Amino acid sequence: MASVQKEIIIDADPAAVWAVISDFTDGPVRMAPGFVTDSRLDEPDVRVVTFADGTVLRERLIALDDELRRLVFSVIGGTMQPAHDNASMQVVPHGDGRSRFVWIHDVRPDELTIPMAAGMDHGLNIFKQALESTKHPG
Repeated sequence: MASVQKEIIIDADPAAVWAVISDFTDGPVRMAPGFVTDSRLDEPDVRVVTFADGTVLRERLIALDDELRRLVFSVIGGTMQPAHDNASMQVVPHGDGRSRFVWIHDVRPDELTIPMAAGMDHGLNIFKQALESTKHPG
């Protein structure tokens, strides 16, 4: 099994970052508007996320911990069907009202790390821009 870990510093309060991440239903669209075109609940703990390139993922909620500001989910189907996937997103204070956002995917087969890493990089850049432009409009 291979892992992809991405981190980014966001000039936004951890509570604001967590408000987006912890929104299991609409969080993906709020996190990466334009890159993610739709996110909806299919079952109480399963969301369907649609990306601008046509990729569709079914993701099961595993854990949502407000105290640790940590979300855990698993890709369980869609146009990408890993043999195994476990992902976590966590928001950690980074001083002066900033946040460190850590996103980890453990996935099998290993070859899926390449498209996942590219998607994570792209999504993180959009997320950073979206949150920082909200904090500092104009």
